[in-house]
Amino acid sequence: MKFAVSNIGLRAYDHLDDLTAIRAMGFEGLEVALSRVFPGDWNFPNGAEVEAYRRDIEAAGLSIVGLHSLFWERPEYTCFGDADIVAQTTDFLVQLSAVCRDLGGKTLIYGSRTARTRGERSTEDANAEAAVFFRALCKRVEGHGTCFCIEPLETEVADYVHSVLESQEVVKAVNHPALRVQIDAKAMALANEVRREIFEAVQGDLVHVHANEPGFDILGTSGKVDHAQIGRLLKDIGYDGYVSIEQRMIDEANPLAGIRQSAKILKECYA
Repeated sequence: MKFAVSNIGLRAYDHLDDLTAIRAMGFEGLEVALSRVFPGDWNFPNGAEVEAYRRDIEAAGLSIVGLHSLFWERPEYTCFGDADIVAQTTDFLVQLSAVCRDLGGKTLIYGSRTARTRGERSTEDANAEAAVFFRALCKRVEGHGTCFCIEPLETEVADYVHSVLESQEVVKAVNHPALRVQIDAKAMALANEVRREIFEAVQGDLVHVHANEPGFDILGTSGKVDHAQIGRLLKDIGYDGYVSIEQRMIDEANPLAGIRQSAKILKECYA
């Protein structure tokens, strides 16, 4: 397995000087929230800005894994809604996929409560509607070499896709290489999915793992996520992709301190 960390744990617009230290901690990749890189209309950076950020990341010895926090301050976008909103959401995600490609990234993590609120739809109807949405999206990005992952979220956070198996249902229905499965450690623990049969079931579709805690706190602090067991089960299925720490910035004055604590847990449990 390879280790990455999200830039949501670093200072917005001002974290390039921390990258060498990040690499020294043993990280190989950086997962990117574009809203913490490009101020203003962050989802439309120009080519020169994208190239400069990629160059800075790679100069520090890191690779960009992909994008997450796709819908930050974009509550208007959703896969469920009228045709105009769905079309706008698709266009927005196609643009992000192109930016991800140009940064050298692969995965785009489709999280967000508002972007996947099913409301009065039954789960079956929501799955069918989501499959139509993602099938159309995948067709438009299939030349980018990227893939989207529907991120499982806790029941108190979202009303749709709470478990990795639920996300895989949509993946199987779409049946396209641009839609794959992601494990979210906290959601998996809260859904009681940290079991061998679950990992074996998603093995063929799994492309990304978020190591995280409720509240995006330092790894191991909640006592609710058994990272050691998740790490063992990932090894058992031969997962060799990125495990990315998804952690908020704990201390603005010294953001690396909290990341260093989590890096220690990451190495103990997932190496």
